[in-house]
Amino acid sequence: MDFTISAKAVQLYINEMGLRKGDHLTFFVRVGGIGSGGFSVGVRRGKPELDYISMIQKDIIFCFLEEESWYFDGMTVDYDEDMGQMIFLNPKIENITNPN
Repeated sequence: MDFTISAKAVQLYINEMGLRKGDHLTFFVRVGGIGSGGFSVGVRRGKPELDYISMIQKDIIFCFLEEESWYFDGMTVDYDEDMGQMIFLNPKIENITNPN
C-alpha cells in the first residue's frame, strides 16, 4: 500500500480540526450526486467502524477503509499554500474524479 500525506497537509489537519495525539482522521470515498458526478475524497474525525488501513504521522492516526484501498493506493495528499487548498493526486488512477 502506497499512501502519502505531506507534512504540510498533516499540520493543516491538526490546526484546522484541533487534532490531538492519538486522534483518528478518516479519509473516505465520496460519490457525487446529480450535477457533480464522480468521486472525491471526504474527511471526517474518528476511526472507521469496519476494517481499515492506517498510518501514523505526528501522533495522528490517518486511516481509510480496506474496501476503499483501490482509490487510496498510490495517493498523495498535500497542501498547496499558494492556492490555499488540499491536493489529492493518484498517478495509478488516470482520472481520479471518474476512475475506470
